[in-house]
Amino acid sequence: MEELWREVQTPENGREVVLTYRQAEQIEPVTLRYERPMPAYMEPGEAARAVPPSGGGRPDKPHSPLNPPEKPKARWGVRLYVGVSLLLIVCCLGVGIWYVSQYGLTLPGGGDSGPRDGAPPRNDYYWDMGEPEDTAISIPSYPTGGETRLSLRSAGDLPVLSIQQVYDQVTPSVVAVLGMQKMYASVGTGVIFSEDGYILTNCHVIAGCSSCDVWVSDAHGVDREFEARVVGYDADADLAVLKIEAENLPAAEFGVSDDLRVGDPVYAIGNPLGVELRNTLTNGIVSAINRDVDVDGVAMTLIQTTAALNSGNSGGPLINQYGQVIGINTIKMMSSDDTIEGLGFAIPSSLALRWVNELISFGELQPQPVLGVTVNRIPQTLPDGSVGLELDEITPGLSGDRAGLLKGDYLVAFNGQEITGFDQLLSLRRELYVGDEVPVRVYRDGEYLEFTMIMMAE
Repeated sequence: MEELWREVQTPENGREVVLTYRQAEQIEPVTLRYERPMPAYMEPGEAARAVPPSGGGRPDKPHSPLNPPEKPKARWGVRLYVGVSLLLIVCCLGVGIWYVSQYGLTLPGGGDSGPRDGAPPRNDYYWDMGEPEDTAISIPSYPTGGETRLSLRSAGDLPVLSIQQVYDQVTPSVVAVLGMQKMYASVGTGVIFSEDGYILTNCHVIAGCSSCDVWVSDAHGVDREFEARVVGYDADADLAVLKIEAENLPAAEFGVSDDLRVGDPVYAIGNPLGVELRNTLTNGIVSAINRDVDVDGVAMTLIQTTAALNSGNSGGPLINQYGQVIGINTIKMMSSDDTIEGLGFAIPSSLALRWVNELISFGELQPQPVLGVTVNRIPQTLPDGSVGLELDEITPGLSGDRAGLLKGDYLVAFNGQEITGFDQLLSLRRELYVGDEVPVRVYRDGEYLEFTMIMMAE
């Protein structure tokens, strides 16, 4: 990289100031991808020691692969001892050079030169392994059909909280989720949403696990460990509901994500890199609402945020300025050169509401109805001043087609409500089930027409 130098004489305390300029490097093209901020991973034998003891302190760190435990020294003659030692040093250096070339160098202070050739990044405890090859969940199940339900509360006249108040209010409801796999234990985050022990997390946190433990901290910072059972889960929605046997737990309040606006402050609380950094708070803003992304071939509609998300944050809450959970953190955008930051995504609470309650009732999601139409997201003003969404396409054989809707119609009312925008239409559709009969009103060729749509599965 070429360096450009220029010397400038500027009066500053009677001294000359030398300015140095460096030519910018040519930026290489990068590959963008969406990745789940996967749970952190640790060896099962360290699981019991991973949680700091109550009242503070740190667990004993296991020996790093680069720093094995010392072996007792045998008593040799001086010359033989020196010779053997030199041979061992040479061998260790060779092994060390090979290890670094393959996996990168891990520093005790947390610095990491990064992986080589796709090797998993790691620190003293945890590393991101990606999704396990076997994603089957064999955690003991909990009976479905319970009366507990997730509910949302509009912020309304709730006071705006300081960052400290948000943290103090929500942290008692945030838990560490430890899923045991064959060779590793995955560490993610969850949030309590009922006093009787129902917990919401990401499905990918428990993927491939045969058992699951949840660590709950009380008001005094004392940790309690519970064996968790799985109520239900869905991989495409990336949600899982767990149940622990406990009462009077501090349940978080869930807000309405549909009320969010771009620029609103939000906060994330979770366990980045594992339980050693439990209850880490990061903050940011809402960058976009109803962002459509494709994750491993699955289309998801998510909240985009600048709040930092890392391995171990999976399943944790995204919180608004009123201390309400308005999303479940699930993925972040990455690049091939790891230069992208501040592009995290969360499952909106307004979407999670229906899914969570279906998981509690049935253990799995019920078929979702589709309208069978593609609409222009930008509302159009009609000649009489009303607002409508133009229908761009009609899918043959589905609800809109069977009801008699045509391409070019303007949808002005749906299920008894006047349409004001695309987000509103999505919100109304989320309230429907297969088989529901829905009245719709459209504007066509200068007149308003009434139709009835029967909701169908895709």
